[in-house]
Amino acid sequence: MIRVLLVDDHAVVRMGFRLLLQSVPDISVIAEADSGEAACQLYVEHNPDVVVMDLAMPGMGGLEALRRIRARQPQAQVLTLSAQDDPMHARRALQEGALGFLSKRSAPEALLEAVTIVAAGRRYLDPSLAQKLALAEFDGGTKSPVERLSEREFEVFVRLAGGATVQRIAADLNLSASTIGTHLYNIKQKLNVANQSELTLIAIRHGLINA
Repeated sequence: MIRVLLVDDHAVVRMGFRLLLQSVPDISVIAEADSGEAACQLYVEHNPDVVVMDLAMPGMGGLEALRRIRARQPQAQVLTLSAQDDPMHARRALQEGALGFLSKRSAPEALLEAVTIVAAGRRYLDPSLAQKLALAEFDGGTKSPVERLSEREFEVFVRLAGGATVQRIAADLNLSASTIGTHLYNIKQKLNVANQSELTLIAIRHGLINA
């Protein structure tokens, strides 16, 4: 039996995923969380075989939750989900230790396949994303400046581009406002932008947030 912790801030989405996963006899959803904070707590309580987690959630979000779960349990097997099917989100999640990345736009059977593969300790990427990642690696000579951001800078960049304030990000990530301010300065230098509006335009252009 594959024991799954399901993490998504939308109750309707969780219900759909739960019904789909539990339609398979050897998969059981043992707990659900609506935030990254709850996911970290429930992981400790239930020690699931697989965490299926959305990246874009209020609060600390999925990427930070992934980081904290993996820091506590390096062998944690996490399948990350995102409405954004761009290779940058996939690469960042994999770099943080996720075993799989699946676009929410994928066919339902892809989720079942992904959970089974991740539970076996193997990496999963749906074919379209795998192709995009391969092309991005092949075309390294024209790599986007966004690729030069560190893991933390990338996370702060996406949150800022989505309209979050420095104070809100600091609270969500449990960091000081001055630390976030330093990240913001570095982000602006690396991306050669002057304000938050320009950050938003870059994020939209790269498919990191919706227009």
